[in-house]
Amino acid sequence: MIEAFARPLPTLRDIARDAGPAYLANGLIGFVFSATGPVAVVLTVGSRGGLSQAELASWIFGSFFINGLLTLLACWLYRMPLAFFWTIPGTVLVGPALAHLRFAEIVGAFLVTGLLMLLLGASGWVRRAMNAVPMPIVMAMVAGVFLRFGTDLVRSLHADAAIAAPMVAAFLALSAWPAAGRRLPPLLGALLVGVAAIALSGRYAPGAADVAVLVTPVLQMPVFSWRAMIELVVPLAITVLVVQNGQGVAVLRAAGHDAPVSAVTIGCGLWSLVTAWVGTVSTCLTGPTNAILSSSGERHRQYTGGLLVGLLALVFGLLSPLATQAMLASPPAFIATLAGLAMLRVLQGAFGTAFGGGYPLGATVTFLVTVADIAILNVGAAFWGLLAGGAVGWLLERPRPTDGR
Repeated sequence: MIEAFARPLPTLRDIARDAGPAYLANGLIGFVFSATGPVAVVLTVGSRGGLSQAELASWIFGSFFINGLLTLLACWLYRMPLAFFWTIPGTVLVGPALAHLRFAEIVGAFLVTGLLMLLLGASGWVRRAMNAVPMPIVMAMVAGVFLRFGTDLVRSLHADAAIAAPMVAAFLALSAWPAAGRRLPPLLGALLVGVAAIALSGRYAPGAADVAVLVTPVLQMPVFSWRAMIELVVPLAITVLVVQNGQGVAVLRAAGHDAPVSAVTIGCGLWSLVTAWVGTVSTCLTGPTNAILSSSGERHRQYTGGLLVGLLALVFGLLSPLATQAMLASPPAFIATLAGLAMLRVLQGAFGTAFGGGYPLGATVTFLVTVADIAILNVGAAFWGLLAGGAVGWLLERPRPTDGR
């Protein structure tokens, strides 16, 4: 069921001919986006969950190095931008689970999720599975989980304005000035201003100076428990297949690329089975990065930007201890503000899809149950939100023959 590869496959000479400043710039910007705000999300979730710095570096290694290999392979085989990283909604879902589950149990859920995605991709049923879940209800769950990042952004402005306020101001200025924003992406501008604010305040605390330069991945032995399976597997699979991959495929199709849905799903499943062993959440086709890669230039040359993203991801993954230490040594407001700004548009889109679709009451119930964050039977609120909102939507809002909808 895997879609046919590009013919002929690009040679090194083809890649050198197709590459150009515009495509390489898109690749650099796409990588910088993935290596800033989304990494802050990982560090925020992992630190709250009690993961060590070595475990966080290992997570980032899997997110970048291992997924970078898939990005290189997919871009080469299909000759289109296909950047793979990790599911940000899935990362946020793991946060509440870390409060009552061992990390080994969560790793077991990562493995089962990868196997489920692999089976769905190999069966060819993934398109049906993506269409079976009402998107408004899924996005209401995502909005409920993401809400904390938005509120943490506001709290950072109140608690540490010296760091957070300049970052927000830079982000807003670059967003409001499109010409400048194209040269310096707003999130990158916020990052640079935040670094300058930290330097001026003298509040950078690097800690031990003997941190390793190259990563030593931490091998995680999984534990399979029913409560972890129930809480995480279905929500993780949905966020990858419906939210993340659905967004990535839609972005590529809008740019004129015939995205290989089954191959993408199989790749995400296979790579999730690998990344889980180093403690990394499930692999997905990233929407924002692929949107950047396919935003300009000739369509048949855009894959070269994806190849650059993959190469940069390999380097970043190998140097993940340095990146992890640098982020953790910064004031908490820096990471919280960066993560909040990175999630701002995603949160906006989640609210728009959740409450602008055909299941407003089901989405509302899903959102309220998720935000309440009450675990029942040691199963997190995200699962119960999907269950409750889906039941309400099916009972009261599903289209009927007499509706004319």
